[in-house]
Amino acid sequence: MQTWRFRAPLSSPSFVISAVSLTREEEDQVPGPTLIQSCDMAETEEEEKVPAEASGFSDLSDSEFLDLEDTQELSDSLSKPGPSSELTGKDGKLINFTKWKKGLDVLSPMERFHLKYLYVTDLSTQNWCEQQMVYGKELPGFLAPEKAAILDTGASIHLARELELHDLVTISITSKEDAWAVKFLNMLSMIPTLQSEGCIREFPVFGEVEGVLLVGVIDELHYTPKGELELVELKTRRRPMLPLDAQKKKDCFQVHLYKYIFDAMVQGKVTTASLIHHTKLHPEKPLGPSVLRHAQQGGFSVTSLGDLMELVILSLTLSDLPVIDILKIEYIHQETATVLGSEIVAFEEKELRSKVQHYMAYWVGHREPQGVDVEEAWKCRTCSYADICEWRKGGGVHSSSLEPQAKKAR
Repeated sequence: MQTWRFRAPLSSPSFVISAVSLTREEEDQVPGPTLIQSCDMAETEEEEKVPAEASGFSDLSDSEFLDLEDTQELSDSLSKPGPSSELTGKDGKLINFTKWKKGLDVLSPMERFHLKYLYVTDLSTQNWCEQQMVYGKELPGFLAPEKAAILDTGASIHLARELELHDLVTISITSKEDAWAVKFLNMLSMIPTLQSEGCIREFPVFGEVEGVLLVGVIDELHYTPKGELELVELKTRRRPMLPLDAQKKKDCFQVHLYKYIFDAMVQGKVTTASLIHHTKLHPEKPLGPSVLRHAQQGGFSVTSLGDLMELVILSLTLSDLPVIDILKIEYIHQETATVLGSEIVAFEEKELRSKVQHYMAYWVGHREPQGVDVEEAWKCRTCSYADICEWRKGGGVHSSSLEPQAKKAR
């Protein structure tokens, strides 16, 4: 069974999404405003199974990386055997990783990983180390337990902050269209709150960037005493210290992307046609019974995903919501919840577009992935893929790009 959560402001009867699982019976007993989560209750012959990220908004809200000061503490765990040049296949036989990877090079990364869209955190991870991000896609099972624990703790802190504004409830879904519908319903509940100068958290954003659909989740939006719309990105820290500049650089890039996409949404630059084209959703598909019931309870006269899509786009463009004025990153110590510091980030659209174009060139197959520069080789000390890294083996050049030259030399 799969579930999705709906979130709703405690002071409003609208709906929003969150992460609490309830049974069908418990859902029917929840009074008042709630957040909805969806459960995959049925799978028809023509409907594919709905994956956990089917809504397109499963963006990693707190993507903490291990900085240089963590190297010593993790030296024991990192010395354990990790992925090598030999991988185990389904039949138990060893597969040469390099040869296996060459067989996939005829496809673009978007095709190879079967992706219809990218998350904002995919691109911000590229900003840290593109080669590491690629290995994370190719070998998803090699995330060190220590790193997974850090992400889990960060997610718990995010959820606790969200519950300050929202209540949660679970609903059942029967299709990927239902999963997106739940997110759209949550957006429709948050837009009026933001219009009335309230505070919202976990706001989904989406838009086409350089021909690719990019989706994400903004941690928090609120207005300052001067009436400026401020975005706050929460980053939790395992140790009570601010991150290194390389980490801050990645975080700044992430909030730049959020602003770029959000601004496009409120300026009417996002269309239902673009969403349908990239996600391959069926807008004419009727909403599942649970989703439809919650939509009606929220006062929305809709019957299909297409109705909700148009309503969201219309609400964004006619809402008079401003573009984001201030970008702020807040760093919090995980154990004590102490605010370690904050950064106000200047937005440079020209620089952002240049970086995005470079990163997207990899995803559409126009270039090979790249690792870190020599000056940032310290990042390799905590990388789970150091032993198989083609970038390192090539001395800062992708090893596959060296082969044609070697053949010519013969």
